[in-house]
Amino acid sequence: MEQGTPQASLRDLIEPLYRGKFWMQLTGVMLILSGIMTALSIIGLIVAWIPIWAGVVLMQAAGAAHRVYTGSDAHEMKYAMGKLKTYFTIFGVLILIYLILAVLGMVMGFAGMGFGIMGGHGMGGFGGTGHW
Repeated sequence: MEQGTPQASLRDLIEPLYRGKFWMQLTGVMLILSGIMTALSIIGLIVAWIPIWAGVVLMQAAGAAHRVYTGSDAHEMKYAMGKLKTYFTIFGVLILIYLILAVLGMVMGFAGMGFGIMGGHGMGGFGGTGHW
């Protein structure tokens, strides 16, 4: 391939992803395995599909990056970028949910501590009954 041709520019553009293909595949496999492990618990069945889905999407992106690098297909380039967008969307939403739940947990914890101190019916029998 000559410099300046569309094939050469596609190959140049996808090269960073192609070089990171191993890590994308490794992360994809680890996500799939963690999803399978999560599915082994009853509660985990509800959320186990999320890391499995993210792992499959990442594996698809790695495969498409390889196909672009070896074949310089513009449609595969768009497919690879779309899969990466999906992967980052999944994890962006998950992190946002996690942060919201963490803040709610802290607020509930502080509210519970405040109620325990102010309400007088905390642990240890403090609060007027005189019984331990």
